[in-house]
Amino acid sequence: TILPKIYKYSKRRPSYFTEKSNESAVKYINRKFPNIDIRGGSQHLSSIQKQKSAVLEGLHSYYESFIDVMEFRDNVYELLNTIDACQCFFDIAVNFDLTKNYLDLIVTYASVFYMLSRIDDKKAIVGLYNCAYEFSNGNSDPSFPRLGQMFIEYDHPWKKLSEEFGPHTKSVTGALLSLRMLYPRRNLSADQWRSAQLLSLLASPAAMLSPTCCDTMACEYLSTEVMERWILIGFLLCHSSLNTNADSQNLWKTALRSGLYLTVIRDEVLNIHKLSEDFFDGLKGYSKRIPDIKECKDYVITNCGALRREKRNFLRNALKELTKVLEDEPALLGPKALYVFMALSFSRDEVLWLVRHAENIPKTKTPEDYADSQLAELLYHMEKLRTLLAQHRYVIQRYHLQYLSQYDALVLNDIIQGMYVCPEEESVLMSSFVSTLSAMSLKHLDAGEEFDLKAFRLDWLRLQAYTSTGKAPLALKDYPDLAKVMNMAQFHTRMMDSVNELLCETADLSILCFHARVFEKLFSQSSEDVSMQRYLTAFPVICSHFSQCLHPLCPEEVSTNQSLKLCVSFLEEISRQTCTVVLEICAEQCNLHEKLLPKHSAETISTARNKKLKKSLPKKGDVPKEKPGTESLRKDRAIVTNLDKMHQALTELCASYSICADFTVFKHIIVPAEFLLSQLEIRLNKVIVQMANYNQSTHEIARPSDLLAGIQAYVTSLHSLSCYINIDVTRLVKNVLLQQTQPLDSYGSQTITTLYTNWFLEGLLRQASSALIVHCPTTQCFVNQNTENEQSFHAEEYADICGLRSLAELIGPYGLKFLNENLMWHIISQVGELKKLVSDNMDVLVQMRANFENPDAMSDLQKKLTGAITVHTFFYIMDRHCPFIMRPIKCLKDLISPEGDIKVTLSVYEMASAAGLPCEIDPALVSAIANMQTDNSSIEDEFKITCLLLVFIAVSLPTLCLDPNSFYSRAQGGHQNNIHCLATAVNHIAAAMFTVQRKNTRIQLQEFLKVNDQPLNTRQEVNSIYVILHMIVEQSPFLSQDMLETCFPYVLLRNAYREVHKTFIHTMG
Repeated sequence: TILPKIYKYSKRRPSYFTEKSNESAVKYINRKFPNIDIRGGSQHLSSIQKQKSAVLEGLHSYYESFIDVMEFRDNVYELLNTIDACQCFFDIAVNFDLTKNYLDLIVTYASVFYMLSRIDDKKAIVGLYNCAYEFSNGNSDPSFPRLGQMFIEYDHPWKKLSEEFGPHTKSVTGALLSLRMLYPRRNLSADQWRSAQLLSLLASPAAMLSPTCCDTMACEYLSTEVMERWILIGFLLCHSSLNTNADSQNLWKTALRSGLYLTVIRDEVLNIHKLSEDFFDGLKGYSKRIPDIKECKDYVITNCGALRREKRNFLRNALKELTKVLEDEPALLGPKALYVFMALSFSRDEVLWLVRHAENIPKTKTPEDYADSQLAELLYHMEKLRTLLAQHRYVIQRYHLQYLSQYDALVLNDIIQGMYVCPEEESVLMSSFVSTLSAMSLKHLDAGEEFDLKAFRLDWLRLQAYTSTGKAPLALKDYPDLAKVMNMAQFHTRMMDSVNELLCETADLSILCFHARVFEKLFSQSSEDVSMQRYLTAFPVICSHFSQCLHPLCPEEVSTNQSLKLCVSFLEEISRQTCTVVLEICAEQCNLHEKLLPKHSAETISTARNKKLKKSLPKKGDVPKEKPGTESLRKDRAIVTNLDKMHQALTELCASYSICADFTVFKHIIVPAEFLLSQLEIRLNKVIVQMANYNQSTHEIARPSDLLAGIQAYVTSLHSLSCYINIDVTRLVKNVLLQQTQPLDSYGSQTITTLYTNWFLEGLLRQASSALIVHCPTTQCFVNQNTENEQSFHAEEYADICGLRSLAELIGPYGLKFLNENLMWHIISQVGELKKLVSDNMDVLVQMRANFENPDAMSDLQKKLTGAITVHTFFYIMDRHCPFIMRPIKCLKDLISPEGDIKVTLSVYEMASAAGLPCEIDPALVSAIANMQTDNSSIEDEFKITCLLLVFIAVSLPTLCLDPNSFYSRAQGGHQNNIHCLATAVNHIAAAMFTVQRKNTRIQLQEFLKVNDQPLNTRQEVNSIYVILHMIVEQSPFLSQDMLETCFPYVLLRNAYREVHKTFIHTMG
């Protein structure tokens, strides 16, 4: 716990040192340390006296940690002296745990004081704390004198440490020299590994089922980085043997040739060659070691990068083979578990070597040796091996349980029986080993019991301590077979209850969170290599290791947000690449699908017809147009198309998601596939909007039917994505299309609903109001008028049944509602204008309503009306409010009558209207008109205005019919200036307004017909008005033909239709 704390303090400076008011105090303390006189320096320390409580509180954790370092030093002193007094024997191959813990203690001790020296403000920190303590309590802190003395002594930590370890040279050197056989064997080149077929299960098929055993089980997966740290720091502290012992010198040189940097903790590294050279340069009798150091450094710079690259290449292939075999035969995880941990340990050493050297690349002619674009594959196979161990835990436990109870226990018992000297305490421990292993049974495993064999391993460590002293009655070094069996049994017990702890020792890459820049660089290099794309997800999965580097007493040393941000950035980049390929494939398929649309068939039909009629053939220079589908015809399968390359890239990228369905980073569950879905959702929304091709300046936009066909092609291609990766494409498509039915998507961007709403209202509606576009009831669409100026679009391509149904399918009920709401805004603005006209002509309209049976009075009053022709614009707008049949909710609608409860009626009509069913009363229009009413106007006033509005419409019809464009076209089934839209307009506006005013719509419309019964001046007026009135009655749910005939006999209607049809020119084909 001490080392992480000291590391944290070396990276973080207390806030008091950044305050200007404390500068004088800090300088004074640094100058006088450790003899600080608070009375003599009162003028410098006044700021400390004022805020003494805050200083004590803010620096307390620092001060206590420094006291912990001092106590740690005292305890280590005592322990090392005890070990020397007991003349302990250390051999990594015999008493592995004791030797490992001893060497770890030495390295940790040296690391603590090295990191302590990296805290620049340590003297000022304890000085400030002590001054504040003395100001508060009247006396100095009891620990301060010793702390001050310790800081003075360790100003040059390596010199002081070497002096301290002088008496311990024999023990330390003995422990280090036990590595002289192990370390060179573990530090082989890739060629030597390859010739020995290291880690290969297929090298000797006959021995595939045989258990992997050796004399030093734990040494086989011991990290070479750890051994190098032991050797280089150990001989730095106990350097005398380098001049006296050739084995020590050879071991030291071998370690120096392995790399330039040693990890102290986290991202803190030692430049070991520079440190060693500076250290030995100041020592007498070590001048010969300096050329050795320089020679080793030159060797590292020249050769080490390439050697390590070759090692990584070998491990990539070795781990790939190991993973494939174990995936196919997971039962081999029992006898070959050691291979897995060896592979993980070797790989981890190479990855960490690359990371710490890539952070500090030396001056070399081959800097590419410190970059690896194929690292993703190695990391991927490491994660796959970890996953296999987790998935097949039962297989591993079952195998090793039987091994422990039926082999290790028996062999151990035989060894114990053959021992001629066995003291009582040691005998009790060894008997307990045999009984513990013999008692293990498959019944316990099958019953789901959890095994805990930590006591067994702790007793073995205790026995190593008892039997490794100089005067021990039972010397472990005299019984190598006992050590071999116990070390092997210890590994087997770890397979039972602590596989995860062993994985942390051999495969933990959590240190990468402190090398985020290099980690990101390695990811970027791998992502640029196409062959590595299937392994990229290994990078974010490794972020799940980051929580393992947290210490319970120092949880704040790693930023959770930073680690999550790193993981998310990796997944977003992988998802972005995958999404790009997916959408490129979709775009290609959309282009192919677009060639099959009916609009492209005319040219093909024409060509075929000309060929049949033997008309002029194309010239020799003309290139015949390729037919759809020719891209699928290949003479040679070796020809690779762009689509083939994209599918290959998609296969590689999607394979990377197979490493795991989810993983956890600092208690956050990460699902890689969700990142892909999120990225696809963002990009697909943008693609759909781009496919609409909306140009606001020219009012150009894609036909709804073409856009729908394009989206359907995209959706079809997207569904093929589920063949590559297990994601819910249906949910993705539903989310995207649902967002496109809203005015803005989830990211605040415009959708096709907004674009088409703007286009229909600003483009189509404005031109229709100018009679450049007319509504054609016969074909149920809008068509362009024949004018001198050519229109920028053909209305029938957008507003025919096919186009409008496509639009309804694209923007859905929510989009149609938004379109209607915007249309209502236009309608309500026109209703307001009409009300103003009614108010301006109030007196005249009241008289006309009272005298509609008096033709002479009506004729005189009509001359007094103003603004009658303005009504035409409003009635066209009403026609745009047209329904679309989408779903059968007709049953419920048919049960409702307008004469019933109006609230119930409107609620049902609102649902029916949203479904696209025509309703007698438009609920949206009712709501809009109701919101128009002001507080000053009463219902009766509004009712009066509505009645007069109908009168105004009736008496304005003759004026409208005098327009030359009020010509009825039989082909179109309507008038050239859209006045046939009055039928829809009158019915909807009357029903809505009278519903709001709670009046009978039927009665008021009958009055409207009566007002129209007045003498007309011209035949054109007669014919046009009769046709329009007939349309109003036909479309009205409130009027009938009987009501019309009471005002206008049927013979008049018949004559009117005969007259307007006479002008129609009949053509025979």
